[in-house]
Amino acid sequence: MSLGGGGGGGGALEQIQEQLQLLEREKQVIRAEIQEARDEQAEIDEAVEAVESLEDGSTVQVPVGGGAYVRAEVQDVEEIVVGLGGGYAAEQDREGAITALEHKKEALDDRIEILQDEIEEVDEQAGQLEQRASQIQQQQMQQLQQQMQGQQGPGDQDDE
Repeated sequence: MSLGGGGGGGGALEQIQEQLQLLEREKQVIRAEIQEARDEQAEIDEAVEAVESLEDGSTVQVPVGGGAYVRAEVQDVEEIVVGLGGGYAAEQDREGAITALEHKKEALDDRIEILQDEIEEVDEQAGQLEQRASQIQQQQMQQLQQQMQGQQGPGDQDDE
């Protein structure tokens, strides 16, 4: 929001407004990352629940890609392949698989905490910018009032 004719503060207000918009976009990106991490945690919870409840001979639907699934029979619940990240996976026994999944979930908790701290930092920066914008607007209003008073001389006052 820029007041016209205030003596140079308008450009600064426009810059602050642009910075505030950038910070808001940054917050949106961070929030999306947090949501992705929470979605991944929900998938991990489902995987842990499945690993805990599976038995030899159980029938499961296995994703084969493209949204397609095939029914399969579990032959050995003690041979579970768990993704480790970076394109790597390792075969684990049931308890090892659950432990690995829980570690992944804890790492996601840590990531979410870091992202929430980043949002707080962005909010702090935005607050400082908003405070600066308010100061500039007050200065502009004071300058405008002084200009108006300077234009109104002693003879310009209303007669009683």
